[in-house]
Amino acid sequence: MEYIKILSDKEKADIKRKLHEQFGIKKIDGKIVMRGEEKLFFFTGELDEADIRKIEEATAVEKVGIYFAKLINEDIKLTIEGTQLLKEQITKGIYEINDKQAEEWMMGRELNLQSGLKGFVVLKNKETGDLLGCGKASQEKITNFIPKSRRLKNRQ
Repeated sequence: MEYIKILSDKEKADIKRKLHEQFGIKKIDGKIVMRGEEKLFFFTGELDEADIRKIEEATAVEKVGIYFAKLINEDIKLTIEGTQLLKEQITKGIYEINDKQAEEWMMGRELNLQSGLKGFVVLKNKETGDLLGCGKASQEKITNFIPKSRRLKNRQ
């Protein structure tokens, strides 16, 4: 069974360092909670790890807090919620796209373009200023990670 773990100060510092290196994020308030080996959640409640364990013994707990990021190897991929929560702090790893590209992105399609970036990037609609989640930039495309359940439907 995958338990929920509140990260130690050292583990939280490592996540904060990675967020700063990748996205320029400087400040994280509250606790960072991990589910399994990769899913990261923000949690500002009063429960400690012992309290969470007691609850987990009584009932299935899927998550605590807001799912904001996923650890993938040594990198962090922000969720759509993560980009929204941290939007005022994100200063690095941003790739701006136009309205047409934003619509394609929100339909779950990859963007076949040369961004000049590598690794996880935050997509930003340059017309509206909206942050649209993270993709993985490579030489020839930006790979889309928007879950099927959250994609825009084709209007045709």
